[in-house]
Amino acid sequence: MSTTTSPSRELLRWRNAIFAIFFATGYAVASWMSRIPRLRDDLGASTGQMGLLVFTFSVGSIVSLSFSSHVIARFGARATIRTGLLMLAGGMLIAGLGTLAPNAPLIVAGLVVAGLGMGSTDVAMNFSGAAAERDLGKTVMPLFHAAFSFGTMAGAGVGALAAALGVPIAPQAVFAALLTAAIAATTVRIPLAAKPTDDDEPEPSFGERMAVWRHPATWAIGLVVLGMALTEGAANDWLALAAVDGRGMTDAQGAVVLGIFLTAMTVGRIAGVRVVDRIGRVRTVLATAIIAAVGLVAVIFVPHPVALYGGAALWGVGASLGFPLGMSAAADDPRNGAARVSAVATIGYLAFLAFPPLLGFLGDHIGILHTLLVVLVLIVAAALAAPSLRERARADRREMPEPTRRT
Repeated sequence: MSTTTSPSRELLRWRNAIFAIFFATGYAVASWMSRIPRLRDDLGASTGQMGLLVFTFSVGSIVSLSFSSHVIARFGARATIRTGLLMLAGGMLIAGLGTLAPNAPLIVAGLVVAGLGMGSTDVAMNFSGAAAERDLGKTVMPLFHAAFSFGTMAGAGVGALAAALGVPIAPQAVFAALLTAAIAATTVRIPLAAKPTDDDEPEPSFGERMAVWRHPATWAIGLVVLGMALTEGAANDWLALAAVDGRGMTDAQGAVVLGIFLTAMTVGRIAGVRVVDRIGRVRTVLATAIIAAVGLVAVIFVPHPVALYGGAALWGVGASLGFPLGMSAAADDPRNGAARVSAVATIGYLAFLAFPPLLGFLGDHIGILHTLLVVLVLIVAAALAAPSLRERARADRREMPEPTRRT
């Protein structure tokens, strides 16, 4: 993508607001996930039981993802994001307070609410980010997801420090909730893409929005996103625990391993913008899939700390671009971009949110390290479906309607 005009101040404010939103969601999720080993110990739970607990967040997210495009069509992206962030903050607060006793039902309730908020925010921020990318005229979606990664790095870093200092989970969760709520309040006055179509044409009907599920392209893009989302989600949920249980590391060292993965993924997303512009989406996804596979093999089969740290880094780079490029490809649809983003996100989050808990149940039987072989299989599947991410012709892009920016 390219452009010959400088972006307006309004467009830059829009872009920066999206950066902040991606950061907030990344921080909230990683701040919680980095304390999974401590939560497991506090509850006296098994790996499978922890998988069930994590699954409650997944349920809320997947339910919300399934109808988010309809909410965006009715209320706009800004209202959807604002409400979603406040629900995410509220859920984290409830779950954090539930760790004080600990009270498992209260933790579950908080995670469900947080999941509902995360799902709606995710679709709206990806749709809005893709619209901003189109208006800016250059590849920026990986940078938005890099902001998410910066958030996860910060969350994991705070988690590692808190674990090393013996800080309980509750204060950390309260801080994450306050940060998320503050960003929700800050973005209220910032314009975001509000509707999925131009003012001059009618909005897609409910039937049109649902019809994207019948398009083969939706499922092909969804397979790429599913495979690469599982590559990322499995690390977020289980890499720290795999380091602790599979390699005998401390909780703090496990958080550091997760931090290495998240840092590498962030670097991959920042550096990947130029790579995408140079070789395109398809070749980029193929290359990163190979890198992820190499890193994953090192983590699973090489019992040495250096291999674990290095494998986590390669795994992070390999997981960096598949998901954001899938979102960009889904949003290429000039009329039903929000609906297709919602559909692809739903497919992908079945991996990002639902598969990792299922890996926990499998881990009870064969060990968490060998369970990660499932991720390797889906990396191969994502690579095979990569041609579905091929860019539209430039002429097609120019014909796309401009997003509205009012609410």
